[in-house]
Amino acid sequence: MIKIAVVSYKKQEKFTQGTSDDEDVDLIEFLKGKGLDAVPAIWNDRSVDWSEFNVAIVKSPWDYHNHLTAFLMWLDSLEKLGVQVLNPTEIIKWNSHKLYQKDLAEKGLSVIPAEYLERGSLFDPHFFEAFGTDKLVLKPSVSAGAQNTITVDKHNYHEQLDEIAQLIKVADYIVQPFVEEIKSGEWSFLFFNGRYSHCVLKTPKKDDFRVQHHHGGSISYPAPNALHVAQAGTYLKHLPQATLYARVDGVIVNNSFVLMELELIEPYLFFNGDDRLLENYYQALRALI
Repeated sequence: MIKIAVVSYKKQEKFTQGTSDDEDVDLIEFLKGKGLDAVPAIWNDRSVDWSEFNVAIVKSPWDYHNHLTAFLMWLDSLEKLGVQVLNPTEIIKWNSHKLYQKDLAEKGLSVIPAEYLERGSLFDPHFFEAFGTDKLVLKPSVSAGAQNTITVDKHNYHEQLDEIAQLIKVADYIVQPFVEEIKSGEWSFLFFNGRYSHCVLKTPKKDDFRVQHHHGGSISYPAPNALHVAQAGTYLKHLPQATLYARVDGVIVNNSFVLMELELIEPYLFFNGDDRLLENYYQALRALI
């Protein structure tokens, strides 16, 4: 029988706050109910013998961005053992640095405009003019959950120069114009093996821009516009390999979907214990293994 590791991390409350379901548990129980030998495993737990597994589903290693080198080495070790990694290692490596957005933009896909600051470089206020905006968003090029993400205002950015310098001193950063449409919410479209499954709308709390539940964001389940679903799906058609799971996050600008993040490593999938959505995932998994 195929043995499957459903890969997670050493749990931290800050990442699970605000979620009512432990969807890893739900997923494992559902897969077991389908007759699969699926067990939880922590990616950097040295007691795990990865050679015992045929497949490793990279489900929720929510601390990978704080240990990127070790995480990528772990992925390489799985490949050497002949373990099938989902999503594929090549895709995960590409998706781990936000330069992937430049690749997508160069393919003609709709992505929030961006410039990149290498670690140790200096912030330059020309970004305000370059993007034609009074407000910028700065976030680490390797990050998750809005960690160390800030907004910078044209009229008082001088007050933040020390903070910005400290952030860029230790990490590469991506600079983007603040998109006002985020106040209406960020759409997340979920695809399994390239096929659309479901979506959610994540809305920031008042006077905030971060939509994550651990930052006070709220989640709703409106019916999506079929046009926006189709637009979200186009990003996946430009990937070199099929993905078990993909969450396409973005905003609607002038009735058109614009990408904010293509989540191919460890996105929360919003199953909410719904067997129909878990079935979609299972069918995708079965097709790929």
